[in-house]
Amino acid sequence: MDSVFLIRLVQFILSISILVLLHEGGHYFFSKLFGVRVEKFFIFFDVGIGKWTGKLFSKKIGETEYGAGWLPLGGYCKIAGMIDESMDTEQMKQPPQPYEFRTKPAWQRLLIMIGGVLVNFLLALFIYSMVLFYWGESYIQTKDMSHGMKFNTEAQQLGFKDGDILVGTEKRPFKSFGTDLYRDISEATRVDIIRDGKAMAIQLPGDLNLLDMIKKQPPFVAPLVPAEIDSVLPHTPASSIGMEKGDKILAINGKAVDSWNEFTMQVSRLNDVVTAKGTKADSIKGRTISLTFQHASTGVVDTVRTMLDNEMRLGVLQKGIWEFYEPTQVEYGFFESFPAGIRYGIGVLRGYVDDLKYVFTSDGAKSLGGFGAIGSLFPPMWDWMMFWRMTAFLSIILAFMNILPIPALDGGHVLFLLYEMITGRKPSERFLIIAEYAGISILILLMIVANLNDILRWLGYM
Repeated sequence: MDSVFLIRLVQFILSISILVLLHEGGHYFFSKLFGVRVEKFFIFFDVGIGKWTGKLFSKKIGETEYGAGWLPLGGYCKIAGMIDESMDTEQMKQPPQPYEFRTKPAWQRLLIMIGGVLVNFLLALFIYSMVLFYWGESYIQTKDMSHGMKFNTEAQQLGFKDGDILVGTEKRPFKSFGTDLYRDISEATRVDIIRDGKAMAIQLPGDLNLLDMIKKQPPFVAPLVPAEIDSVLPHTPASSIGMEKGDKILAINGKAVDSWNEFTMQVSRLNDVVTAKGTKADSIKGRTISLTFQHASTGVVDTVRTMLDNEMRLGVLQKGIWEFYEPTQVEYGFFESFPAGIRYGIGVLRGYVDDLKYVFTSDGAKSLGGFGAIGSLFPPMWDWMMFWRMTAFLSIILAFMNILPIPALDGGHVLFLLYEMITGRKPSERFLIIAEYAGISILILLMIVANLNDILRWLGYM
């Protein structure tokens, strides 16, 4: 099994286990607080197959069975006297008991239902706060990126030029390169830049499509990273032509290369040609390139012919952006970290909610990802800081998605409870059962679409 896949899988399972445990723990806490019986408390689903119960382990303590199932699609807290995903309608036919969910006041039932969402949201803010306290915050300010940015054709048509240094918009200065920068540009009517040492502004429409900006290849904007070599791998095309650490690539097939961005795009175009032709002779021809580079040790410029390997690789490792700029490091004291973590978490939530509108477009539906897409967000090497940041991000998503007013989610139950509190009338049990089935169907459909997208992307159809 590939080591990168295994590392990401372990991180994903650990993260989801923590989130599910604490989410269901939120429901459990308020249930116990108000004297409601919890019959089962499980991490993951114990879907039975034949005579197998689907339980990895279970133990009954008092009135509650605790355990773990084999299907890592969530977890559940089976609360007595409640219509939930267990669809235990037989219990609902029995006379109501004082320890059941349905006999408690509406405000207590409301707190029981929002308990999981509340825990996930507070957990995310706590994790962000502790990450800032322990590791601080390290980033490169866009105004300090002296090499500027690389822009695609659409961006250049709006007035940007390669090498422009991004400063900010009419709303606020840019902090660092990332999704927030993309979002700010998409909503901006003015972007302030530095071009050739002079401050100037570019006027924009204020309604650029964020999804298009990010998905286009090459993307709308990316940091311009000079094409300097960090190291040369042995027994590769690069080593055979004498390339060394610090050498700079200047051109490929006579076309100027000003950055790794440009080099990657040129090689990608060659790969498209090789793939389209398909024959061995065409492959050899397409992989054979003229490469111009400057030796770091002597300053001498060489132009040599070489052949990329079968994966269209030269055999060098790139210098990363952190090697060209001095990062800004911000440290937080213990008490300072909490307001900073809260601001950061709320910013993440606001950005996620703003971007949700793209889900209802055709491109947005294609961008939905399942377990594979989520797992790929974790770093390929074990990194505790990135693990906790990803866990906090997933916790916020889990909180928001669960509070959506969809039957079978916590938000669906909250919607019906609010209706009861406002009108004084409970929805009928038949209605709740139908709504639960409808909600589960919607969730299964979304899960199928998201994971099918993962499969199609893996097969190269998306």
